[in-house]
Amino acid sequence: MTSPFIRRRRLATELRALREESGMTADELARRIYRSRMTVSKLENGRTRPDTRDIVKILRILGATGDKFNAILEIACEAAERGWWDSYGDAMGPRQRMYADLESGAATIRGYNQMSIPGLVQSPEFTQALVEMDKIEGFELGYVPERNAEARLKRQEAVFRCEGPLGEIILDEFVMKRLAVPLPVMAAQLRHMVEVLTREPRFAIRVLPLDARLSPGRLPPSGFMLYTFPDPADPVLVVAENATTCLVHTEPDEVAEYERYFQRLREATLPALESLSLLADTADRLTEEAGNT
Repeated sequence: MTSPFIRRRRLATELRALREESGMTADELARRIYRSRMTVSKLENGRTRPDTRDIVKILRILGATGDKFNAILEIACEAAERGWWDSYGDAMGPRQRMYADLESGAATIRGYNQMSIPGLVQSPEFTQALVEMDKIEGFELGYVPERNAEARLKRQEAVFRCEGPLGEIILDEFVMKRLAVPLPVMAAQLRHMVEVLTREPRFAIRVLPLDARLSPGRLPPSGFMLYTFPDPADPVLVVAENATTCLVHTEPDEVAEYERYFQRLREATLPALESLSLLADTADRLTEEAGNT
């Protein structure tokens, strides 16, 4: 399916441009459709699922007709769709819900994992270990662990379907050495990754060694994901992560900066096959360490 999230962003751009072309203010439009100014603002910023009845009113008031009317209404219908992730509600957590939405319609997924193992290749045991880490830190869980783990498996099934997106993720070797999960769990997780990546040729993980030297330029301030979509009119989208929130970027200059980050990091990574070998070797070493403790 087409990502409702990206369609909401596309709808926002179309509606805002149409209103500005008409010379109508957002306040006036809100009065004409008998909605609040906040409703119009959310529609024009892609922050809400649209009511197609409101969209029809807006298009008629702003004078859209023919192909233009039909094209925007089609975008609105796609933006209003619900995906499997919506059935989980808050039990899934907002970050994972957004990722599931974007992945549902992506053509390619690229990213840099700076602090954790990519969710798309996490084993259930590793996911549970992360939950335990959150509990130790005293974090208030914004999700239901069992439902969250179930949803993560659904995400993996969706991405690794036959017609799923192409994927390439850069994993910092730092994560394999420093993430404080039990050694047997990390070893099993690395073997799980090797199994998944061997089975899924459309998806690759390339390890960025600790001693890698990057070409001149700034280091990325956080982990991030880059998404492209089949419709060329849909912009490349970046999700930049920090400890508590995700920032979404679609402006061309901002996206270009992350494209440069990704390319510079990728140039310093191990090739895919060497990365798999390093994952397997590290798993063996961690198993040996666990047996000696």
